[in-house]
Amino acid sequence: MTETIKTAAPPTHPVRQLLAASVGNAVEWYDWYAYTFLATYIADQVFPKGAENSLVPLLATFAVFAVGFFMRPVGGLVMGAVADRRGRRAALTVTILLMGGSSLLVGITPTYASVGVLAPIVLVLARLLQGLSVGGEFAASTTFLVESAGPGRRGLFSSFQYVSTSIGQLIASGVAAVLVATLAEGQMDGWGWRVPFLAGAVLSLVGFWIRQGAQETRSEVHERPGLFDALRQYPRQSLLICGITAGGTLAYYTWTSYLPTYAELNTDIDKSQALTVGTISLAFFALLQPIGGMLSDRFGRKPLLLFFGLGFALLSVPLLHSLTGSFASLLFTQCAGMVLLTGFTSISAAVNAEVFPARVRAAGIGFPYSLTVALFGGTAPYMGTLFKDLGHSGLFPWYVAVLCLVSSVVYLRLPESAHRELDR
Repeated sequence: MTETIKTAAPPTHPVRQLLAASVGNAVEWYDWYAYTFLATYIADQVFPKGAENSLVPLLATFAVFAVGFFMRPVGGLVMGAVADRRGRRAALTVTILLMGGSSLLVGITPTYASVGVLAPIVLVLARLLQGLSVGGEFAASTTFLVESAGPGRRGLFSSFQYVSTSIGQLIASGVAAVLVATLAEGQMDGWGWRVPFLAGAVLSLVGFWIRQGAQETRSEVHERPGLFDALRQYPRQSLLICGITAGGTLAYYTWTSYLPTYAELNTDIDKSQALTVGTISLAFFALLQPIGGMLSDRFGRKPLLLFFGLGFALLSVPLLHSLTGSFASLLFTQCAGMVLLTGFTSISAAVNAEVFPARVRAAGIGFPYSLTVALFGGTAPYMGTLFKDLGHSGLFPWYVAVLCLVSSVVYLRLPESAHRELDR
């Protein structure tokens, strides 16, 4: 197939590019993570309680959390194709509007007591739309960020993918913690849990406005790629993305989303203390990201990836088994994991973008990455809760360790790409 390509001019305002990607991404992930932090309240209101097992509503809530993840590969493929065909900015505009609409839908979801089975149906629909949005967001924003970077700065720009993700998550965690601390239990169960989702819908409009000023980074391609071109023409690269991501996504969702709930289920720590620890550790995590990105620009991607993979393979079990019911214990475990996790999160956008050529970069990243996240990241809370329900909660840390070891083997065989020129 013959194609004519006009190389995109380097962005004239890289800081503006960084802001456009980061603010919109933070809003997207605020909406996404609000669900996780408020899962126990949603469980009480939207799902029927099991007569013999108090974990049934929570398991159902985390199952819906996982369902949202399984729409992410569709979003990564479809919106990635939009980014490759119509431009990165066009895809970023659509994803943030989708997220705003789905967040609003979660906020107005009726209770099971009022409408019966329609309540979980509405919630599932909202999470499917959120999954579609988030899958597309990662594909488009990863590509946009790395293509906006100047020479020798791809790792640094890449790190803002998780700086902004952490800020969104931090805001969601902070809002949840404030609501839990200030509202009475009946108020929180009745209407308080809805507030973060309604606020997220408004914030999405702010992100939409900011992204209108971004500069397009996609080259002008007159022979546009097909929906499955990346998978068909680059199968090895697609599998490579899966191997790179598997351990990282499981560790990420375990440490940044599920750990407070894991601590609640396996120790006697107070719910509000667990949320406070999550908020502190997320702030620490966000500060670490640019450091990891800059280190990778200087020393390469592989050392950081191996630091993460081998670190979690060796330390996941002792860290999770060391949890007690104390504030200090949870804070240490979560912050120690954040340090190790930075080796993956700070550079995953750059590593992924460096695997594919520009023509199919967004769709090439979007589908295999989102599929792997759905299989291992989205199911992390469900698997951890299920192990507990089956009476084998001690097996979950081993599950994390083994998968991180598998990804470490991939990292060992990965060619170094930090100092290679990016295909544009």
